[in-house]
Amino acid sequence: MTAIHHATPSSEHVQAVSPWLTQEAFLTALRDVHDCGYAVIKNVMNESEVEAYRKVLHAHMDQSPTGRNVFEGTRSHRLYALLAKSPMFADMIQHPLAMAFAEHFLGSSCLLSACLSINLHPGETEQPWHTDDSHISIPQPHDIFGISAFWALDDTDEHNGATEILPFSHRWTGSEIEGRLNDAHFSQRDDLDAKATQNSAAVKAQMPAGSVMIMRGDTWHRGGANHSEQDRMIVTPQYCAGWARPLETMLLAVPPEKAANFPKRTQELLGYSIHTPFMGYVDGMHPSRVLQ
Repeated sequence: MTAIHHATPSSEHVQAVSPWLTQEAFLTALRDVHDCGYAVIKNVMNESEVEAYRKVLHAHMDQSPTGRNVFEGTRSHRLYALLAKSPMFADMIQHPLAMAFAEHFLGSSCLLSACLSINLHPGETEQPWHTDDSHISIPQPHDIFGISAFWALDDTDEHNGATEILPFSHRWTGSEIEGRLNDAHFSQRDDLDAKATQNSAAVKAQMPAGSVMIMRGDTWHRGGANHSEQDRMIVTPQYCAGWARPLETMLLAVPPEKAANFPKRTQELLGYSIHTPFMGYVDGMHPSRVLQ
């Protein structure tokens, strides 16, 4: 379960990210993710790509309820199981840039742990502080068990709810975080006490639409408050080590008849793959045989 840390990236990954990052910039971003907890890469998707994702998501949000609690956001729309809603999300999930970071830190057997969109409407308040790997019950600090990507489909800034990050917080223990997520928050609809949950170490991930933030799964963060008059939408594919249980049960969220039409790498990320030596088999055989 050891993380790869500062290992030199493979030549394949260097080549894969070259449309967006030089080798030196890629090395810097890898160090930032490992040491600081996150890195922002701007202007990865063009305007037409961003608009295509927004169009699909808005069609589904028009028919879905707002969040159920203070974690989901009672003035937010969240959509889960995005691959079951549109095959176009395969391109985002297996984007070469995201894959280079996920595979570098988690290995090639990494899995898709979650993939959801989050649209903060005006008036939304701060989330509780949380990590994306908290379902893995190993006390912090620990190795990297997950990598999260945050794709900005709107310009995100300090006014409209940009994600707030606590740099270097993967080195802390959870008890050091005031206002951290707890079980009671999943039944709470009242807003959090904003002053009580403020943290002077927090920074806000301000990104133009089309940018992506890569974050280690044990970095403490939260959705910010939307004080603007516009929505703020992101999509966050999250990846976990091949030995870990994903947050969303992808093999049920995406029916096999749909998964069969996805690219092979997306199928592998859904769980039609093996973590060495044989974790993930079906009736003693490779799970991809189910799709054939």
